[in-house]
Amino acid sequence: MCRMSKMRGRRRWQALGLMACVMGAGSLVGSPDRLFSSSSKPAGAPAEAAPPVVTVAAPVAREVVDWITQTGRLRAVDRVELIARVGGYLTEIRAKDGQMVRKGDLLFAIDPRPFQIQLRKASAQRKIASSQLDLARKKIERSSALRRTHYISEEEHDLRLQQLRDAEGAVEQAEAAVEAAQLDLEFSRVTAPFDGRIGARRVSIGDFVNSGGAEATPLATIVSLDPIYLEFDLSEADYVAYLRSAESRLDPLAEIEVRARLIDESEWSRLGHLVFVDNSLDRNTGTIRMRATLDNRDHSLTPGQFARVRLPASRPHSVMLVSDSSLSADQAGKTVLVVEEGGKVVGKKVETGPLVDGLRVIRRGLDASDRVIVEGPSRSRPGNRVSVRDGRIEATAH
Repeated sequence: MCRMSKMRGRRRWQALGLMACVMGAGSLVGSPDRLFSSSSKPAGAPAEAAPPVVTVAAPVAREVVDWITQTGRLRAVDRVELIARVGGYLTEIRAKDGQMVRKGDLLFAIDPRPFQIQLRKASAQRKIASSQLDLARKKIERSSALRRTHYISEEEHDLRLQQLRDAEGAVEQAEAAVEAAQLDLEFSRVTAPFDGRIGARRVSIGDFVNSGGAEATPLATIVSLDPIYLEFDLSEADYVAYLRSAESRLDPLAEIEVRARLIDESEWSRLGHLVFVDNSLDRNTGTIRMRATLDNRDHSLTPGQFARVRLPASRPHSVMLVSDSSLSADQAGKTVLVVEEGGKVVGKKVETGPLVDGLRVIRRGLDASDRVIVEGPSRSRPGNRVSVRDGRIEATAH
């Protein structure tokens, strides 16, 4: 009996528990507010993030000129290989290797004594010829007087007249010999034909140097440095663009300025002028040879160096400029992110050009009224909304 009563008590408590669960579930179903709080967000969730802040600026509007850029080589305006005009033994070397020289400076001297002797001989011969000419003139004067009185024959008179003419010719010949001897003496001193820099000498004191001809002895070379030539070749397409860059190119050389820089320089700081355009294109290469002259007063340019040159390929035209950091690239091309009214980011496809004063030329695709993202493009995507603050696009080079 006792065991039976315990079993009934346990069942009674189980029934009471089941009824309590059913009543609790019913109360929850009947009251939705008890299932969901007044807020749909779970407790402790962060607030919605604010849109990213980017800096925007209007593109820089400017008139620019398109340039043709080419690599060329520097060449001396004047270059000469020094060769003695007379042969002899070298007695003096005045110039040091690599030295700057001025026109007329003595560079090499050949033993002058043989030429001095020749000059004295020629001078003496001229005196003899002059004396014979004086005698011939006196004879013809006497002959003319005797001829009038018939004391000499016509034949004798003609003979003395011939002697006078021979004497005059001998004097001229003697004077020419003196001039030649003087030249030889002058040529024994080899001087600089123009201002420039002398190269390494190829002879030593005591060497015998030959003059002229195939066996002439080269002494050294001299090149001029200021001004200096920059020679380069243009393709046919670039040459046509160059010709069309002005109203008329009847004279391709008319006041055309060019800019140049050395290979390791970043600025086009060297000013020059176009001085030569060849009269035809090379049939093998399809290029045309051009030449500019550059100022080189500081002697910083050396013949044989490579240099870059640019010359105009268009008339001045208006373009937009932006910084390279505002550009992104993909397979479809270049894109600039701009912010529309309302803060929406839009990507604009653009056609780019060269750098101008550190800014990238935008040929097409951008308007002056566009607000270009200049800072924070990595925090924005097309279609997103952003907050903006105003900035400026400034050139970084001049």
